[in-house]
This record gives sequence, structure tokens and C-alpha cells, in this order.
Amino acid sequence: MLHTQDLHVELDSESGLVHAVDGVRFSIARGQTFAIVGESGCGKSMTALALMRLLPENGRITQGQVRIADTDLLQLSEREMRAARGGKIGIIFQEPATSLNPVMRVGDQIVETIETHTTLRGPAARAKALEWLKKVGIPNAEQRIDAYPFQLSGGQKQRVMIAIALAAEPEVLIADEPTTALDVTIQAQILDLLKQLQAEQGMAIVLITHDLAVVKQMAHQVALMYAGEVVELAPAEDFFARPMHPYARKLFAALPDSGKRGGSLAAIPGTVPALTREFTACRFVDRCDGAHEACRTAPPALLEPTTGHWVRCVLHRPGGPGLSALPAPAAAIADADARTDVPAALLEVRDLRVHYPIRAGLLRRVVDHVRAVDGVSFSVPAGRTLALVGESGCGKTTTGKALLQLLRGNAQVTGSVRLNGQELGALQGAALQSIRKQVQIIFQDPFASLNPRMRVAEILEEGLQSLHPELAQEARRERVRKIVEQVGLRSDALERYPHEFSGGQRQRIAIARALAVEPRLIVCDEPTSALDVSVQAQILNLLKQLQQELGIAYLFITHNIGVVEFFAHEVAVMQKGLIVEAGPARQVLEQPEHPYTRTLLAAVPRM
Repeated sequence: MLHTQDLHVELDSESGLVHAVDGVRFSIARGQTFAIVGESGCGKSMTALALMRLLPENGRITQGQVRIADTDLLQLSEREMRAARGGKIGIIFQEPATSLNPVMRVGDQIVETIETHTTLRGPAARAKALEWLKKVGIPNAEQRIDAYPFQLSGGQKQRVMIAIALAAEPEVLIADEPTTALDVTIQAQILDLLKQLQAEQGMAIVLITHDLAVVKQMAHQVALMYAGEVVELAPAEDFFARPMHPYARKLFAALPDSGKRGGSLAAIPGTVPALTREFTACRFVDRCDGAHEACRTAPPALLEPTTGHWVRCVLHRPGGPGLSALPAPAAAIADADARTDVPAALLEVRDLRVHYPIRAGLLRRVVDHVRAVDGVSFSVPAGRTLALVGESGCGKTTTGKALLQLLRGNAQVTGSVRLNGQELGALQGAALQSIRKQVQIIFQDPFASLNPRMRVAEILEEGLQSLHPELAQEARRERVRKIVEQVGLRSDALERYPHEFSGGQRQRIAIARALAVEPRLIVCDEPTSALDVSVQAQILNLLKQLQQELGIAYLFITHNIGVVEFFAHEVAVMQKGLIVEAGPARQVLEQPEHPYTRTLLAAVPRM
């Protein structure tokens, strides 16, 4: 259905010519799912944009073919390509907040796609758009069809993006992190929907994701990318049973789960090399445990040690040692978190309610309220992690923002929020700003929360200048340099702007900004949702290390149950603005009592 041959993509940048995609080739049959996995910055999303011919202005395809059936997309005029986009080949973008038009109602955006690529018009197109909103699981679709993107949660925006991509029923669908912002129940629903449409229409899917459990559930073929090239290509069953590249083995070792509680994840040291250089050796050599002299003499070729399983590694040359040359994976670490003494609560929340007014009529009188959070109580001790889990729209993020007093003037907030015994709701002005040294937030959408007109160094120093004015300029810069390295970014990132980074790299910048002021409590709103597993392991290890050294407490809002199993001490499950079950992480996850908790855990994709 889709055939890509020797695809090369180059980007102009201030630091030189970036070889973002370097000789990628693959084929996908009708009705098959082809997964592309790898670290952030490896070229996965750039490959997707090249297939759609949607590269940024500084990018170009310098070589290769992209064929759908008998049509070479790279030879079409822009007018012909506009007809192909959406009709023949559709895409679900990674960041729905930047892909949806903020001044158009979401229903109109779906209707636009339907009217462009099908014969439906007017009321018929709107009825079809409503049908798609229901298919992707938007609650109250009849009302939501007239909502603007800012009125939807992150997960709901992602579902609208999926509806737009599927509305014209394309022959090939590129899904770039399609379930990143979704909780596990909606993720299962969306994946089942994609499978159903694939079976009905014979649609080919290019699935770009960092969630290996989703890949195992969905994919027929897997390509592992590293530094712009494919380093392993295999049927999914073989890839998961016998990963051959050292990079693949390290990714599997970095996955969080309950068996690694109390220890550290096997994070991959270093970062993806800069793609502005000419490579004269294996691109993974500096991060590989099994590297030897042959790895540094020339770039390895793509070999086929077993039929259909390709790998770019000298270990698999004829007569080579194979995987026996690699050290054995580290054994799982037993749970070392059996402490019975729980420190005093750093954060205490009692009967927190957040009600948004609904206004109607000419005078915009309040006629009702949306009860986003409706009587939530919990506590977070110093040096501990409380995971807040639940479906998108249940009130998790609203709870986090309300704690930090970020909803004043926008909603009716009642209840008690005490940090170290101090009532936050009573603070104003300088007193409120002063308390922000102790509590920070990592927002869910890094693109929307980073100032696009400031360089990374300025973004990270801004908080230090405001909350720690006593620090000298050189001390601020040194702290910023150190924290950037801790979150797995190169030092040259400091002089770049947010738009120059991938989604996962932007999330690391947001995490660095929160950590820079050395708070006592951090509200983490999906902090690892946009990260691949290797970087996720680095970040989780860093957060755990800081917790052990500095006693930082975390309110960890997430839908990644694997992260909860590894990282959280306590778990609170939210549904429709209420906490329906709470307790120690092991007890809640292994012996759930509430039906909703059991439903949530049953939907989690497992390796």
C-alpha cells in the first residue's frame, strides 16, 4: 500500500545542515500496521512529515520515493498533493493543541475535512462529523461539536484530532503519537477503533509511538530508528521475542514496572548525537555497552541475520559474536520501599471544590455550574509521591492547577489547601509569589507553556530571577547548565528556541524549568507522556534521586500505569470530580476494590 525507498530529508539550521532522515526504506501492505519507534529527535516525526510533504520551510526531501499504490507522492504538484492529503493519506499530529485551529469550532474543523474530500455537504457533513465525535469517545458530543479547542481537555483535543484524520477514511493513516495524551480506557477505545477501521477498509497505518506496549498490541512490522536511520526492522513478533540491536535491548530494560520499584531504571546514558555531523562510525557507539574497535571504523550496514529481521550492527556480521557479546540485562530490583514510618504531610487538601460558572442570556447571568472537582481530600507527605489517575476530563489537571492558585477569577474554588501548614487560598501578592519557591508545576502541554519568543536559557533563568533574586548571574547560568544536562539535553539547547525541539525534548525543558528553583513540592501533570521510554527512565530516575536527596514531594498526575507502579507510593483514582479509591500503590493496583479502578487497570496494554 505504501512504499518508501531511500528517503533523505535535510534541514537548514544555524548550526549547519541537519540530516534528519538518512536513507529510510520500508513497505506496508494493505491492512497492516507499521510501527516506527525510537528516541525523541531520532527522525520519527520528520519521516511522517516527509511522507505527507509537510516539512517546515527550512526542510526538503533530497532523495527517495514515497509511493501509495502506483502514485509517487514526491512527483505530484502541490495542488495534486492537497487532494491526496486527507483523501489518500491522513495524519494524526503529535500535538493537538497546535494542530487545531483555535478560532474554529471543532465540529467545523471536522466538517471542513469531510466537505473537502467527500461528496457530503451541509447538514449531512455535520451529521457525519457528529458521528465521528461519538466514535472517538467524546462525551456529550452534541454539545462538544460547537466547542472551541480551548474548552476541551488535552485528551479530548487529541480525540478531535483523530476524528479529523479519519473523517475522510484515507487509504493510509499516519498516527504520530495518537494516544500520548489519552488515558488507558480511551486509548483502548481508540486503538480498537483503528483496528476496526483497518479491518473494514484495508487501511494501512504508520504508527509512530514511544509506547512499546501499544506497538506490541497493534503492529505487524516494527522499525527502530536512531539518529535519522533505521537500526532494526523486523516483524513485531520477532522484535519483541528477540530484539537484536543493543539499542532495542536497552529500551526494553528502561520500561518501568512494579518489579523495579525501589531501584533505578536502566536509563541509556548520553543523548542522540547531533545530526549536523558526518558519521564515520556506528551512531550508537558512544552509548553502547558492547562497542568495540570495529564499531568505530566505519558505519555498519543493514544486515539480515535471520529471514525478514534486519539489524544495523557489526555484532551480527557473518561469524560475529551476536548478542552474546553484550552484557546480560540487569536483574529486576526488589521493592525497597517497605518503610512504615510516613513523614508529616507537606500538602494537605480538604474538601477541594472547583466549580466553573455556566452563563446564559443577554446579561450573561450564571444559570448553573460545571462541577469539575467536587469535594476532593488527600495529603502528600514530604519525600513521597501521590499518583492521581483517572480518565481525561475527570478533574485531575484542574485539581493540580487549583492547588497552585492558578484558577482565581476563572472558577469558584472552595476548600482548604495547606502547604507546610500555611493556607494557600489566603495568600495574596508578594506572599503568594514567595510561596511559589516551594511549589512548582510541570504542565501537560510543553508547547503551550513555553514562551516561543524566548531562548531556552532565558526560559530557565526567568524563574530563578523572579524567585531567587539573590543568585548572581553566573550562579544562575551554572545552575541552568547543570539542570539541562540532568534532564538529558545537550548544552547547545540553551541557545535555541522551543519550536526547534521535538515534543519530547520540549517536555524535558518544561521539567528543567520546574526543577531549577528547587521546590519542595512539584505538581507533575503528565510529565512523561510525551517522552520515549529511554528519556522517561532518565527523568523518573532524576525525580526519584531528587526526592531521596532533597525530600521533594510529588503530586503525579498521569495515565501511565507502568509509571505509577514504579514511581508512586500512594494512588488516588478520580472519576467525575471525585476520588473513588485511594491507598498504598501496591494495594490499589494489585487488589482494586472499586469497579472503576478495575475497569481502568483492565484497559492497560501490557508487554
